[in-house]
Amino acid sequence: MHRNWAGNLTYSAREVARPTTLDELADVLARADRVRALGSRHSFNDIADTTGVHVQVDGLDDGRPAVDVDPGTGVVSVAAGLRYGDIMRTLHLQGRALATMASLPHISVAGAVATATHGSGDATKSLAGAVVGLELMTPDGRQHRLVRGEDEFAGAVVSLGALGVVTRVELETEPTYDVRQDVALDLPWDVLLERFDDVTGAASSVSVFTGWDEPAARQVWFKSRVPAGAAADDGRPVSLPGLRWATEPQHPVPGMDPVACTEQLGVPGPWHDRLSHFKLEFTPSSGAELQSEYLLPRRNAATAIAALRSLGPVVAPQLQTSEIRTIAADDLWLSPFAEDSVGFHFTWLPHDADVAAVLPRLEEALLPLGARPHWGKIFAADLRDVAATYPRFGDFRALAGKLDPAGKLRGGYVERLLG
Repeated sequence: MHRNWAGNLTYSAREVARPTTLDELADVLARADRVRALGSRHSFNDIADTTGVHVQVDGLDDGRPAVDVDPGTGVVSVAAGLRYGDIMRTLHLQGRALATMASLPHISVAGAVATATHGSGDATKSLAGAVVGLELMTPDGRQHRLVRGEDEFAGAVVSLGALGVVTRVELETEPTYDVRQDVALDLPWDVLLERFDDVTGAASSVSVFTGWDEPAARQVWFKSRVPAGAAADDGRPVSLPGLRWATEPQHPVPGMDPVACTEQLGVPGPWHDRLSHFKLEFTPSSGAELQSEYLLPRRNAATAIAALRSLGPVVAPQLQTSEIRTIAADDLWLSPFAEDSVGFHFTWLPHDADVAAVLPRLEEALLPLGARPHWGKIFAADLRDVAATYPRFGDFRALAGKLDPAGKLRGGYVERLLG
């Protein structure tokens, strides 16, 4: 029996297969009645579950370099089972960089892309937004390559694992750069609401942390791009009433040791050492937590913040920390970012029943504002209602039927979602 990262879910699979070649992967797909790809197991619900075979491609060798940068285009082709942390330093050494990272560098590329996982930034798309090509194997053993510009490509990127086992992901990169990270403390709520655009636009990546029952936003993390090799200085990304700057490292969860967090206090360093909140060489926490996240149109941010503050007494007792981030729009069929968006992330205590009781209250406030739950987190909303918020969900269902007509790749809630 194996479990997800947080330990809140025991998977139903009877077997875990780790093919090392494409032929071995084809054999697994041919013999299994049900199969689901499994990445770094960082989903908090049963999206990746199956009663059949779990296949992991972290050891798959397709005969090409695991991280292969095209010097002409800057596009990097990576083995899908790699973690972002496995590719970032190789990219940096070749003078290339990604535009964004998630909070953790420990998550797999294919799994993060398939669930529309994201970082933060007014002008920054999700991790899926950097994808320009995908290679995947369908249950009949055939390899498919989809590239940006093809209609089905937009349906295949955020795929929930329902179209095939992804073996390669091609990502846009850019010239490498440095980042400085400054943390501000106790930003007054009225300042955040009145100057929301100034706050989130003050750096390339901005995260606001709160417990929702506090008199001010506890922390604001500003990640600002600076020229590679720039020296530290006393410059701050923004000046706002009531804002004070941390003089020692902070952790997003009150009381936790910040040793696992990426370097702060305005000290510049390579992008891959700053864009995530946590260092690759540290396990960021024990995993004893649950997570939820809701993504909604940015234009509704102020209304959502007011609603969540009113729910502070309900939310706070089950909360470790909550994070507000912004994400730029994309055109991917199952991406929750159809327009510029704001995300409200909740890291809960590992109290399943108590958290489950809170979620309907949250959703009662957020869903009417256009909120969609993160595909890989826990939520209470009916899957039919979630599907109805995606205009091209019917096209996605048809694409899944075309590439997997027998439904081998369905399992967990994806089975229920696709009917």
